[in-house]
Amino acid sequence: MMRALLAASLCAGWALAGVGLAHAQAYPTRPIRIVVPFPAGGPTDGMARIVSDRLAAVLGQTIVVENHGGGAGGSIGAKAVATADPDGYTILMTPGGALTTGPAVHRNIGYDPAKAFTPVGLLMVTPNIISVHPSLPVKSLAEVVAYAKANPGKISWGSQGFGTAPHLLAEMFKLETGVNIVHVPYRGTAPLLAAAVAGEVQMLADPATSSLPHIQSGNLRALAIAGAERFSKLPDVPTTSEAGYPKLQAPFWLGVVAPAGTPPPSSTSSMLRSAIALPSRRRARDSRPSAPRSRSARPPNSASCSRTSSRSGPPS
Repeated sequence: MMRALLAASLCAGWALAGVGLAHAQAYPTRPIRIVVPFPAGGPTDGMARIVSDRLAAVLGQTIVVENHGGGAGGSIGAKAVATADPDGYTILMTPGGALTTGPAVHRNIGYDPAKAFTPVGLLMVTPNIISVHPSLPVKSLAEVVAYAKANPGKISWGSQGFGTAPHLLAEMFKLETGVNIVHVPYRGTAPLLAAAVAGEVQMLADPATSSLPHIQSGNLRALAIAGAERFSKLPDVPTTSEAGYPKLQAPFWLGVVAPAGTPPPSSTSSMLRSAIALPSRRRARDSRPSAPRSRSARPPNSASCSRTSSRSGPPS
């Protein structure tokens, strides 16, 4: 499993080594920035710190993780990278919000993701788990619908931010079921989970990598896996399709992009292959991510997110 996580460093190396063959021998000569468009403590931040440690060991240079939270789907951090010099010293590690769902719901987001970035790779895919606070008297999505219809406006669905995939999942749930549920955006996973555990919001969708400990401890109750398959760590929790809502699929995916114009990689990237084989890979938690995909791989479910945003208009 850690091989999949640490293989992220190889994908990131596509950009980090992308300074051209003429400069390959000297690169890197100064610290490299990995921009995370969310606050510290979430799954994107956690992956970035794993990758930064591995890259620092392989490249012999400081790797700085910068958290730039805020904006639709993390657009503030994304814009910072979009306007950075394409010299291989700045990359963006992000879930889909900054590249797909955020721009889909905010046309004036400040950048065109198709033109502002050079794709590097798709690092991981792991389930989003739809959960509720234990105080909510429901144990299935069908019971959520029944309760919400009997108590309109009394369930709050927290998300990692305006324009994130879980936000659009909430909007799709409202469209599919006709329920009145209040959306409450937070600035990333860490504050969202703190609020959910405290009962400030009753419902959320969050990646397995960050929500699983709270589910296992009983602080949250898992209702459904928002993906095509059940999650091995929660074998008794049905998928959304099994629960009767096949359109509610939004896996968490994480990718890396660089500013448009960043040159293709030099032979320096071969150094990063050694990161995959290091013994430290065995220390990772099993979050069931997929193996990293090539730079041409398409993120899952991006088209579905665009359709949802166009049907519902600017989400509330």
